[in-house]
Amino acid sequence: MSGAAAPLAGLKVVDFSELLPGPFLSQCLAEMGAEVLKVERPPQGDNARTLVPGVFAAMNRGKRSIFLDLKDEAQRKDALALAARADIVLEGYRPGVMARLGLDYDTVQTRNPRVIYVSITGYGQTGPLAKLAGHDLNYLAASGVTALSGRAGEAPEHGYGIPVADLSGSLYGLAATLAALEQRHRTGRGQWLDVSIADCLTHMMNPRIGQFVAKGQADLRAQRDEALLRPGYGVFRTADGAYLAIAAVEDHFWNRLVQVLDLKIDDLDAGTFTARTAKADLVNGRVAERIAGFEATELRERLMQADLPWSDVVEPSRLAEHPQQRARGKLQTQSTALGEMTLSRFPVSLEGMATSDFEE
Repeated sequence: MSGAAAPLAGLKVVDFSELLPGPFLSQCLAEMGAEVLKVERPPQGDNARTLVPGVFAAMNRGKRSIFLDLKDEAQRKDALALAARADIVLEGYRPGVMARLGLDYDTVQTRNPRVIYVSITGYGQTGPLAKLAGHDLNYLAASGVTALSGRAGEAPEHGYGIPVADLSGSLYGLAATLAALEQRHRTGRGQWLDVSIADCLTHMMNPRIGQFVAKGQADLRAQRDEALLRPGYGVFRTADGAYLAIAAVEDHFWNRLVQVLDLKIDDLDAGTFTARTAKADLVNGRVAERIAGFEATELRERLMQADLPWSDVVEPSRLAEHPQQRARGKLQTQSTALGEMTLSRFPVSLEGMATSDFEE
């Protein structure tokens, strides 16, 4: 509806977090219309300003910022006064830090019973790892994800192009925050949300664990094979150096791929997914050999006509040029602390949400 208010218009967020998990969460809230005040430590502010300035610029659009020394009694009182007026308080310190500062949930909620207080940490507020330092890599390892990563038959390795763990914590935290706001609407009370990034990743492991149990796969090698061996599924290089991702998992897609590539597989028992999986490396080797003989333009056309699951491997710097991205209209030039950047808006449009850059 034209003229509708943004979904979170009027909500006030005080964000004590830094680096990525908390700021990405509050960035989503800001894009939905919330007023976000970022509290930073003097003199350098959020560590992301110096460690990863591009991340800081991208994740703190449309927010206001204030520098407060939380070790100074007068400035702590200022911070508490801000929290007492907030709908949402967000922090990412190790457990116990906010309590020592007198800014923990118990203290804030005595002044603001309706506050949604979000603590987003690596391992949560309890347990033997609660106070352990960590980053994205550590949480992936601790939650079982890294054990299933890399290449089948080789050692586990970390190989993700984005900080999957940190962002999963952000998005689970976002979902919980929005649910808590709805509960507050019904009960009139706020609550403390203990968001453990490792817990979020473990929840995401449920589909894999279910498959392991169903197949009786108890040892890591079998589990890695289950997770990593995918025949007709991978990234393949064409004759002219392009990379295409192809996912011919189901039998009907596989049969079409065989026709498109004119694959010679009479010597293979490859009629079913189970049979192909048993020899996935050999199957994918045959696929790679055939694809290496095609020019990208011809192969794209063949795959498209056969209605196969495929996509180009798009470089980040070329995303804005991609026809699908242009059609969706989510990537836009936006003002940041480092100047203009082409960044994605929140991917789901709700009534009242901005369709262009934040007003600075």
